[in-house]
Amino acid sequence: MHLQNGYRLDTSIDIPKPAGFAGLHFSELIYTVTKKQKVEEHWVSQDVDLLHRITGHAPKGRVTAVMGPSGAGKSTFLDALAGRIASGSLQGKVTLDGREIHPSLMKHVSAYVMQDDRLFPMLTVYETLTFAADFRLGSIPIQEKKERVERLIEQLGLTWSRNTYIGDEGTRGVSGGERRRVSIGVDIIHKPALLFLDEPTSGLDSTSAHSVIERVHNIARDGSTVILTIHQPSNRIQLLLDHLIILARGQLMYMGAPPDVGAHLGRMGRKVPKGESAVEHLLDVIQEYDQSEYGVAALAEFCLTGLKPPRISDEAYFSISNVRQAGAKEEESVAGGSGVHRGGNEFDHSLRSLWASGRSPWSDSHGGSAIMDALRLTPSRPRRPPHPPNNLSPAYYFSKEIMSSTPTPHSSDYTVNEDDYLTPNFFDGGGGRHEAARPKFANSYPVEIWVLMRRNFTNIRRTPELFLSRQMVLTVMGIMMATMFTHPKDTPQGVAERLSFFIFTVCLFFFSSNDAVPAFIQERFIFVRETSHNAYRASSYALAGLITYLPFLLLQAATYAVIVWWALRLHGSFAYFLLVLYASLLATNSFVVFVSSVVPNFILGYAAVIAFTALFFLFCGYFLSSSSIPRGWKWMNIISTMKYPYEGFLMNEFVRDRVFYHNPLNQTLPVTGADILRQMSISREEVQKWRMVLYLVGWAVIYRLFFYLVLRFGSKNQRS
Repeated sequence: MHLQNGYRLDTSIDIPKPAGFAGLHFSELIYTVTKKQKVEEHWVSQDVDLLHRITGHAPKGRVTAVMGPSGAGKSTFLDALAGRIASGSLQGKVTLDGREIHPSLMKHVSAYVMQDDRLFPMLTVYETLTFAADFRLGSIPIQEKKERVERLIEQLGLTWSRNTYIGDEGTRGVSGGERRRVSIGVDIIHKPALLFLDEPTSGLDSTSAHSVIERVHNIARDGSTVILTIHQPSNRIQLLLDHLIILARGQLMYMGAPPDVGAHLGRMGRKVPKGESAVEHLLDVIQEYDQSEYGVAALAEFCLTGLKPPRISDEAYFSISNVRQAGAKEEESVAGGSGVHRGGNEFDHSLRSLWASGRSPWSDSHGGSAIMDALRLTPSRPRRPPHPPNNLSPAYYFSKEIMSSTPTPHSSDYTVNEDDYLTPNFFDGGGGRHEAARPKFANSYPVEIWVLMRRNFTNIRRTPELFLSRQMVLTVMGIMMATMFTHPKDTPQGVAERLSFFIFTVCLFFFSSNDAVPAFIQERFIFVRETSHNAYRASSYALAGLITYLPFLLLQAATYAVIVWWALRLHGSFAYFLLVLYASLLATNSFVVFVSSVVPNFILGYAAVIAFTALFFLFCGYFLSSSSIPRGWKWMNIISTMKYPYEGFLMNEFVRDRVFYHNPLNQTLPVTGADILRQMSISREEVQKWRMVLYLVGWAVIYRLFFYLVLRFGSKNQRS
């Protein structure tokens, strides 16, 4: 056994691939997390299996629905199949069309539609799908991309709303069902072999929900393997589901066709009441066992081996209807002796002696009762079942076929060979053979940046208030500064006014960047969804965002500089003054964008920016010169992005040889710009003035690099 790419591999074990069956196969999926639980007044850490030895399949060209009560592990199971659980945390094996598949390769062959519709509200349906095609279809000719988008719009039933904005709370747009279908279209534009959907009907009315599932059903019929989680589907929706996987407490309760649920319950000894849905009745039975001392593990064992679960005695029978009527749960101990269903077959009757003697039919090979251990609500460790008799469920035979040569459930992990990449036909939903490795990203680096920039400019054009608000603030404040500090005199009071103007300008430009706080927070989920399947690189996103806003930042800086420069008759170089303003905006914008990437919401984002603004202001050198700051706080003076524009403005304004006033005590002694800078412990060297610009640009680069690192390593939609 050795480690490869973070996965545990057992090279001595060769698990056979199911032959002649197309679709997704999974065997012995186990996902364990450590939780703190209170035991006898003490908190202890315990390993809990959120997924426990789940084995089964999802057929190709069919819709597989993952169902179960709340907390069943549906979303966790979907994440496990989609490769959205961190390396090393998931045990088991997943194969597609008989080939083992690595989570990184899963990004190429699959699409994952999240429960929430995260789309740009000011893009139309057509534009949203077009940008998705640009990201996912690579070098395909433009005309072919357009044709595919048009076909997809027709397939999803979006023809009448193709030119309608997506919309949000403040902008009227498409309906909820249409928005959900657009979300699906964004992720299937490249015709994935696998489509995962997390609660696609959540928040929709029955008609919209049926319309969404109907479109998903058509997608499956085109050759994709579709797996979705769904909660309480209507009868109309159930008719569109081809395959069911029902979970409870992270364990498999049923796997098979919806019409076979009634037969499954019949073998269990539970007749479906007349007029009631078999699926709903099975969920009721699951809840009954979940509330009993046997737990849902008894049903999981029945699904796997066909061993009939013990009948819940009358004293401990938890009827769902009684719970609903009474509004409370009855918690009574199980009276022994009558735990076996008397209407069973010979195999069922053969178990009576075991139950009567207190032994469990699920005892391990070494003997001893395991019922209180094996039938826990949340299993802690996987256990292989014994060889069952002839009365078996179809799920057992499937799992036996896959696991026949696997001596332990830990013998393999979710792995694939490095050269196990498939042909383009595979990515279109078909089979394939081993060929050259497929590129990780569909587009080259420059193409990704160009597409992202086009989308950014489209959003800015549709929401001009985001740019105009900052432009208006700087224009109005520039006019106020020009009228308040007009023509400052060459006196000590005039020098003080210049200092006040410069420090206010620095603070104004820092605070004007606060509107960038929601920039990434609003787009975070869109970024995570798009990059989770390699639509583009994180570095492309960071660089495209920077390039997009460069001309806008320059225009804002130039507007303010033109208004105040001649009104205040500032000295030095206008070009340098404009350059420092521009670099200051760039640095502060980069800092605020970085903060927005590490905070979870707007409130914390604004709080963090305000706190750092106060600290940067305190240590910028206005209240205390750099030489007067205590040694222990020197580092704050260095990281303060307000220090560098403030000192740069002063070096540019107080020209070395220019006389600003005469010493009040000695009128014959002139006070030059060099004297003022010396009093403030600011360098008088010309080269140091240009270093201030380099420092600002350097901090902008550092903050953008931090932003990229957060995007690259901290914004993954994966479970640990």
